[in-house]
Amino acid sequence: MGFYDLTKEERIKRVEEIGRDILSAIKTDARKNVIRYFSDENTYIRKTAYLAIGRIYFANKNLQNKIIKLLDDLLPEPAFKIRQTVINAAGEIGMREFEPVAHFFDKGIFDTHHSPRNAVIGSIKKMSEKNPEPVLRWVKKYLHHPDKEIRREVCHGIELRGRKYPEDILPLLKELENDRTARVRNTLIHVLGQIAYKEGCLATVIADLNNWTNKELTDKAVEEIIDVHERYKDFAALTQAQAIEYIEKHYRTLERG
Repeated sequence: MGFYDLTKEERIKRVEEIGRDILSAIKTDARKNVIRYFSDENTYIRKTAYLAIGRIYFANKNLQNKIIKLLDDLLPEPAFKIRQTVINAAGEIGMREFEPVAHFFDKGIFDTHHSPRNAVIGSIKKMSEKNPEPVLRWVKKYLHHPDKEIRREVCHGIELRGRKYPEDILPLLKELENDRTARVRNTLIHVLGQIAYKEGCLATVIADLNNWTNKELTDKAVEEIIDVHERYKDFAALTQAQAIEYIEKHYRTLERG
């Protein structure tokens, strides 16, 4: 039976049971009992497990070192679902304390399987939203990594922070404006579009793009911003017509030597 095949009351009991099992496993070093949940085929069971790790970490200061050690021990596991759940658990901790878990992302971003790498992206999103300063410092060191996928992933990962605080991530995005890889540039354009339709963000994004040097890229970004205001019209702060009017008044072409 799937997690959401259970009644609401049954789900609540199941979540509580998993939390108790994981707490007991941490206290008794019963690693196999954590692996059981971290490797479960059901996404919601794995999510419940990594959320439990985060709660236990902050509720039990005396267990924090044991939790980090447990996650360290599980990160090399051959099953990618376990590695993915380790990264997600580290992300729960990193939303409040990034330094103890930074090394999980240094390793996870190079994982051979896409699922743990996607967990890195998802964790960067939630951590940079809640705990931006150390997370954005971490992102910065990978912006010019030789591997194009690393550059793309960290670009994608800071999107969520930009939806409320575009000024925090625009300097990082600008560092990618002359990236030679189309996949990275396309992700950059996508992220600019995703942050610009949020309330109060269009003006900040356009003002910043006016100071970028790659006109070809910024023109494409503006086209994406206009298109996003139609695609997400039910969620956009402005109508597409209002966005176009603002852009026509404030977006400018820089002089080129």
